[in-house]
Amino acid sequence: MEATLTHSEEDLYNKRNRIRIAVSLFFFCQGIAFASWASRIPVIKAHLHLSEGQLGTILLMLPVGQLATMALSGKLVTKYGSASVLRIVPIAYTLVLCSIPFAQNAWQLGGILFLFGVTGNMCNISVNTQGVATEQIFKKSIMTSFHGAWSIAGFTGALVGLLTMNLGLNTFYHFLIILVIVTANTLINQKYLVPGKSPQKEKRSFFSKPEGGLLQLGIIGFFSMATEGAMFDWSGVYFKEIVQAPEKFVVVGYASFMIMMATGRFVGDAVIRKLGRKRTLQYSGLLMFIGMMTSVIFPEFIICTLAFMLVGIGVACNVPSIYSIAGQNKNVPSGVALAMVSSISYLGFLMGPPLIGYIAEVFSLRYSYGIFACFGLLMFIMVGRLSLFKDTSQT
Repeated sequence: MEATLTHSEEDLYNKRNRIRIAVSLFFFCQGIAFASWASRIPVIKAHLHLSEGQLGTILLMLPVGQLATMALSGKLVTKYGSASVLRIVPIAYTLVLCSIPFAQNAWQLGGILFLFGVTGNMCNISVNTQGVATEQIFKKSIMTSFHGAWSIAGFTGALVGLLTMNLGLNTFYHFLIILVIVTANTLINQKYLVPGKSPQKEKRSFFSKPEGGLLQLGIIGFFSMATEGAMFDWSGVYFKEIVQAPEKFVVVGYASFMIMMATGRFVGDAVIRKLGRKRTLQYSGLLMFIGMMTSVIFPEFIICTLAFMLVGIGVACNVPSIYSIAGQNKNVPSGVALAMVSSISYLGFLMGPPLIGYIAEVFSLRYSYGIFACFGLLMFIMVGRLSLFKDTSQT
């Protein structure tokens, strides 16, 4: 450690491994809360007697809540610091989760999901800001491992949902267990978060035109998250209708994608340190393109399973990388920069799945995947032409 470090900086450096564990657990708790909600959607749909169309409309309230509060989240994190925000919002997030079972009709569920999106977005911006701050202490890439913790939480949440349903626990008690876990984590690990606020840089409106680098990062994130959304929502349908897999094997496409995405996030930091962010993102775009296009050209079970695995590896490092780069922007506070990039990127996650459906309605689902494969190619080209990526092991 260099002698020029202040006492507080040296203290953070000495506790860096414990800080990393704490931040990882905050990522995990956010992931398990969201996955728990997702695992209970069929039960809630049946309880409220919702049609597919009604459910689809209501589910839009969650991303609407997220997008509506991007600016607010960025300002709160900048003003009070991500550590202070994280001492409150994870518990608020799971309290809203626990209120979902009390919805008596579609309107109430939609309102609660809007609040779920609001609190979830505040968690997202603050925990990613913590990830950036922790990465700066380590002075090397560790952001993808944090997102790996989120991915593992997705599997864990699904398993907890399956277990609670098999044990006959109703939705409220299931969510109450998650509230206890999240509250315990917050109380135990809040003291290990990186303290401090984002430095007050040039004042600007969140809704002003983003500076070029952030806009470009947002577009790259859009390509990646649109592909993720397409895989999350349509991989099972693709295996059923295009690959024509047996009913019991329809889930293989989704599972192969998710497993490789989670794996890619745990090995991604080592890859970034070796290749640099620029080349890692370029190769990721190529893998997205090759994987999706292979599934279009060769719609066979084994080939498509391997192809979806390539897509999973391809998207694994993209969002953690662009968040890390955005958070280190020298002209915009970390929280605001992350909110700007997230707002553009998340549009891909929001618009991707419906766009797949609209294209499939006019042409075919196979044609839709062919178009989305081009997002990976566009990402490869765009990253290659940008100068904002310093191709070093640290970035």
